[in-house]
Amino acid sequence: MKAVRRILIYRLGSLGDTVVALPALRLVAKAFPDAERWVLTNFTVNAKAAPMAAVLDGTGLVHGYLGYPLGLRDVAGLLRLRRDLRRLRPDALVYLAAPRGRTRVWRDALFFRACGIGRLIGVPYGLEQQRPRRLDGGLYEHAGARLARCLRSLGDASLDAPDAFDLALSEAEHQAAVRALGPLADGRPLLMASIGAKVDVKDWEDGNWSALLARLGARLPEWGLAMLGAADERARSDALAANWPGNRANLCGRLTVRESAAALTRARIYLGHDSGPMHLAAAVGTPCVAVFSSRNLPGEWFPYGDRHRVLYHSISCQGCRLEVCVERQKACIRSITVDQVARSVLDLVKDRCASSR
Repeated sequence: MKAVRRILIYRLGSLGDTVVALPALRLVAKAFPDAERWVLTNFTVNAKAAPMAAVLDGTGLVHGYLGYPLGLRDVAGLLRLRRDLRRLRPDALVYLAAPRGRTRVWRDALFFRACGIGRLIGVPYGLEQQRPRRLDGGLYEHAGARLARCLRSLGDASLDAPDAFDLALSEAEHQAAVRALGPLADGRPLLMASIGAKVDVKDWEDGNWSALLARLGARLPEWGLAMLGAADERARSDALAANWPGNRANLCGRLTVRESAAALTRARIYLGHDSGPMHLAAAVGTPCVAVFSSRNLPGEWFPYGDRHRVLYHSISCQGCRLEVCVERQKACIRSITVDQVARSVLDLVKDRCASSR
């Protein structure tokens, strides 16, 4: 078989999409250790989305990035992309795109063939490969596990391996996190929270967050609070953090993605929505309490692992993929109460205290 000198990996998305793909990317690096590995990806999904480079630079899993223009429809744009791919001359393509339907998948495959790529790996031609499998207990296959299943021809991605989600954070990134946390980095218990949500249907809303932080702050007087997120979430995070009676810091917009991951290693617990920071927290081993809408199927985008507490209410329209819920006014996430989330956090605090004895 012809030696593979250059691999093209097709993966669109933002922070969370990148983190859940880490085991698959690590499998590709293991299968093709001597090849240049390039990612065809969008550089910005929206103002809050991080490019893949912000997560992957420093891991050694990828050597370069090629921009994929979102909403590509015109012939001229397709021809430009085809020209760029022909110049790159990859020997094989690894398909890690999110489920797109059979028609789009076949169209993608034909396009990459037309670009001169002879070997396509992991293309989910059948619906069974695109849909998460239903598991025992009513949950569905994790998004990262579905990607690994599509790459079975390359080997086992081993999502439970200790290094499956390793970000290879540097000492400089850890030091930047310590400087940003200031007095909160002195070893006291730390709750790190993020209230960002890319789409409205995932937002639990400020009234709930205000009440929750006030209640938790009163129950956890020795704990500090650090708010994490994008720069445009800073003012909102300031207003909500004002409900915390103890020491607090607002890190929104002050750290890179990888520095944020380093900060999360110092947190006892992460609290937030279904979001990129939640996946970062899970990747570095920080237990999460996550408030979910039922926009996606239960389990599909949960933080990976069994250390987390997820608040998810199954309703008849779960898996709707909506960004704005008009008809039912976010009945799924709005049915999650402050009491339920506070209890999940306090139970996790108790569990962590018991395990550290």
